[in-house]
Amino acid sequence: MKHLSHLFFSVMFLLLLIQPTLASAQTQSYQLGAGDTIIIKVYGEDALTLETKITNSGTINYPFLGALELNGLTIKQVEKLVYDGLKGDYFIEPSVFVGMVEYRPFYIHGEVKKPGGYPYQPGMTVNQAIALAGGLTERASQEKISISREGSKVESEQGTINSAIQAGDTITIEQRFF
Repeated sequence: MKHLSHLFFSVMFLLLLIQPTLASAQTQSYQLGAGDTIIIKVYGEDALTLETKITNSGTINYPFLGALELNGLTIKQVEKLVYDGLKGDYFIEPSVFVGMVEYRPFYIHGEVKKPGGYPYQPGMTVNQAIALAGGLTERASQEKISISREGSKVESEQGTINSAIQAGDTITIEQRFF
């Protein structure tokens, strides 16, 4: 029994170590878009620290570099863009950090108690979105769920309670027919 208990705690410890890595991997592959808020820092240059929301056109205005198109880029790609822009003319070897402050929201409407826009977090599912929206109404169908992806050419896709959602998605929960 003691061996089983030790094994359980070892597995739980490993899961705790892996979870931040998975969240970090999702953040690293996340594509920025209008409404996301990021922070840019250059080590030793406080005047170049900027916390800003990406505009509807997908751009930000950064000191020395002007308007930067960030729509569809990852955090690492933005770091490289700023690094390349500052290197040479302004700095020999700038140390650039870019981080997420706040993701753009997702939206949920239809048969939920509190429809509206809610803050997105990487790894979210429809079920978690429903929980944020106060749960399902009495007339909600758990089978008639559609997800409209931001920027997708497809009208919408059929979803399930366990479907992953992305920032900017719109989830619609339909009524069930008795």
